[in-house]
Amino acid sequence: MRLLLFDIDGTLVDALGAGKAALGRAMLQVYGETGPIESFEFHGKTDPAIVRGLLRAAGWSDADIEDGFEATWSAYLEALDDELERRDGSVKTFPGVEHLLRAVETDARFAPGLVTGNMESGASLKLGAAGLGRRFRFGAFGSDSERRDDLPPIALDRAERAYGQSFDLGAAVIVGDTPDDIRCARANGARVLAVSTGRHTVQELREHGPDAVFENLSDTPGVLRMLTDE
Repeated sequence: MRLLLFDIDGTLVDALGAGKAALGRAMLQVYGETGPIESFEFHGKTDPAIVRGLLRAAGWSDADIEDGFEATWSAYLEALDDELERRDGSVKTFPGVEHLLRAVETDARFAPGLVTGNMESGASLKLGAAGLGRRFRFGAFGSDSERRDDLPPIALDRAERAYGQSFDLGAAVIVGDTPDDIRCARANGARVLAVSTGRHTVQELREHGPDAVFENLSDTPGVLRMLTDE
């Protein structure tokens, strides 16, 4: 079986800014400020790295930032639940996602899971809001490590326990929408399929050397050919 490791935001789900809004609310509650949240690049980063980057930019020390982490995640999850509710069913999957997931879930060649910068509970809320709740048996999250490059080996270990067999990270395919997803795959010797459903164009993504780039995941046969290619 081949590991398929999906990013969430910009790849599977359009949460309509719920995560950013919730994080801003949580940071104001815990730290009293958000730093340069309107101009900061969220995409491709883990949630802890986003908070650290925002507060470092505002002059905070790492020790003071970390002191507030636990309270921040508690406040964030409460705010995220509220922000998703406010969107009143508007949170959706991107084109082709549902069809592709149905295809790989029923194909014995694949073990689909997650590699995402979201905190695990935040990932669950976003997936649930988009109708993808309980679709993945394993994953690695921003709550596991602040460094995105650490996540694929964590996902592999959890996949091996979930499926009761070994996997080859070098044969895995990471599916994501940012240059950071591509870099993360390369850092772990994995292959990578990039999609331009996030903030980056096909050309921008291609410049970072993924194995394949698609505008979205709606070409199920084409995506499956890439995922099965050796």
